[in-house]
Amino acid sequence: MAEGALRQSRDEAIAAFIAATGRAGARRVALAGDASMRRYERIHAGGQTAILMDAPPGSGEDVGPFVAIARHLRAIGLSAPEILAEDRGGGLLMLEDLGDDLYARILAAGTMAEAPIYGPAIDVLAHLQAAAAPPGLPDWGVAEMSRASCLAVEWYARAAGAAQDPAPLGRAVAEALAAVAEPRAVVVLRDYHAENLIWLPGREGLARVGLLDFQNAEMGQAGYDLVSLVQDARRDVAPETAAAMVLRFAAATGREHGALLRACAALGAQRALRIIGVFARLWLRDGKPGYLRLIPRVWGQLQRNLAEPGLGPLARVVAATLPEPSDAVLSAIRDRCTPAPPR
Repeated sequence: MAEGALRQSRDEAIAAFIAATGRAGARRVALAGDASMRRYERIHAGGQTAILMDAPPGSGEDVGPFVAIARHLRAIGLSAPEILAEDRGGGLLMLEDLGDDLYARILAAGTMAEAPIYGPAIDVLAHLQAAAAPPGLPDWGVAEMSRASCLAVEWYARAAGAAQDPAPLGRAVAEALAAVAEPRAVVVLRDYHAENLIWLPGREGLARVGLLDFQNAEMGQAGYDLVSLVQDARRDVAPETAAAMVLRFAAATGREHGALLRACAALGAQRALRIIGVFARLWLRDGKPGYLRLIPRVWGQLQRNLAEPGLGPLARVVAATLPEPSDAVLSAIRDRCTPAPPR
C-alpha cells in the first residue's frame, strides 16, 4: 500500500476510534512527541479533554505495556493516566489528560523551585519500590545494562569516525555495575525525569506527581530512577538539589548514603553511555537532530560519574574508546545523515 493510502487508512482508524469513545467530531490538537514512534493528540469534546496515544502497528510500539504499568501504578495510589478506552490491536489509547504542567516546563518558567517538587518525586520512587512488583516485568540487570552501554560505541563513536570494538566497554560497565549491585531488584520506570513528570497541585500526597512514559518499566537497581531524575539529560539539576534528593532517597529507603552514592555513580555512568548512543542513533537512524545538542551535557555527567574512585577502570576504557563531543565530532556525526521527512 502506498504511503498516502496508509496514512489515509490510519487517519480513518483513528477517527473511528475517537467516535467509538463518544467523541465524534472532537477538535484534535497535536502534542509534542518523544523519542519513540508514538504520536499524541489532545482531544477536545463536550467541554472536556483527553489524550490520544497513536502507536501504529508495525512501528515497533506496543500499547500493552503502557496499559499494564498504568494500571499497576494507579492500583498503588500513584497518578498515572486513567485508561479511558483502548484498542490494543490497533495501537490506540484514550487517556486521562493530566494537563501541561510538566516539571521541565514549570521549572523553566520559574513558577516553582526544584526542591519542593523533586522531593515528592523521590517519595514516589520510594513508594513504588516498596510495593509488590507486577508480574512478568523483564530484567534490567547487569547483562542488559552493559549491552545497552555499548550503544555509545556502536552509534556515537563509529559515527564520529572512531571505529572501536564495543566489547571492552561492555565488560568494564558490567564490572562496575556488579561491584555495586543490590541483590533485590525493584520496579524501575527507566525514563523518570522532568519531561515525564507532571505537577498536580490539586491532588494530595504522592498523587501530586503525575507519571508519563513508563511503558519500558523493568526490574532493576533501586538507584536507577533516582539517577534519571537528578542527572537529567535535558536540563541541569542544581547540585544542591541533586545532593538533597539522594539524601532523601537514602532516608526513605533505609540505604547507607555512601553506598548509594557509589551505586549512583556506576548507574549514572552506564545511563550516560546508553543515552549518548541513543541520542546519536535518533539522528542517524530516525532523522531527529535535536538530540545531538544534548550529548555534551550527558558527556559532562558521564565524566563526573567516572570521577568516583571505584570507576577508574571504566574511566580508562571510556577515554580510550569514545571521543569527546567537540563541535568537530558532533559536526561529523551530523554530516553522516540526511534528515528524515516529517511524519
